[in-house]
Amino acid sequence: MNSYEEFISSLHKLIGKENIRYNELMKIHTSFKVGGPADIFITPENYQEVCSIIRLCNNVSMPYYIIGNGSNLLVRDKGIRGAVVKLTKLDKIHVEGERITAQGGASLKEVSSRALMEGLTGLEFACGIPGSIGGAATMNAGAYDGEVSRVIERALVCDTSGKIIELSGTELEFGYRMSAILKYNYTVLEVTFKLCAGDRNKIRGRMEELTHRREDKQPLEYPSAGSTFKRPEGYFTGQLIEESGLKGYNIGGAQVSQKHAGFIINTGSATAKDILDLIEYVTKVIRERYGVELHTEVRIIGED
Repeated sequence: MNSYEEFISSLHKLIGKENIRYNELMKIHTSFKVGGPADIFITPENYQEVCSIIRLCNNVSMPYYIIGNGSNLLVRDKGIRGAVVKLTKLDKIHVEGERITAQGGASLKEVSSRALMEGLTGLEFACGIPGSIGGAATMNAGAYDGEVSRVIERALVCDTSGKIIELSGTELEFGYRMSAILKYNYTVLEVTFKLCAGDRNKIRGRMEELTHRREDKQPLEYPSAGSTFKRPEGYFTGQLIEESGLKGYNIGGAQVSQKHAGFIINTGSATAKDILDLIEYVTKVIRERYGVELHTEVRIIGED
């Protein structure tokens, strides 16, 4: 028996055949709606399974990729060799006083809505961010002057050896679209947010205001991964791109949004290559015109 067969056999024993699929098209698991097949697609149901999968992958040198709901992910057209571990079955949310503990696969939007329901303020900014809790903590997601780093009290993560560790807010080493989770390739199992009691009507009003602003300014009607590029210090990315005359510029089915130049969208027929070529072209133009180096906010994985 070769190592691949041993891996599959062990995987079946760990989590059951019902939680494993093969040659799963990643375009159905990403908000960009592009991406080739993953060799092995795994959906664990608890923390122990996640850690066991990581240990098993390490034991047989099987490449693995942890994803949430794929809202900040671009998978190349030939797909992913190895295993993709999707955490969206880990979606429980628990409220105790002014603290909300959410599992890594829970939706950040849902946690924000739950905070409103409980009359807790601090997560209004997150009401329109489509990512999972794990992704939000990893990238220190933020919008409209808010960031998750300001309200995360602790996180439970699995390290690359399959060991569960707890990290305080300080130990998470948050920065702009950065964290210790990203730095050390940790997997987020759960996060606890420390919020404050607030007025439900004011919380709802702020969330409605931000929702209207998003709908007015962002191309939510098209597949995308949100803001494509990180904001370079001292500049606004969308403004740089628009002033370069790139608004509406397209390669294949990928387009710089005419609504917000900071977004690259899939107009319906884009391939991952179209999107990557457009990212490269925009980066080149901005570098040559302004001497500013753009870096993607979206995570890019897989084979060309």
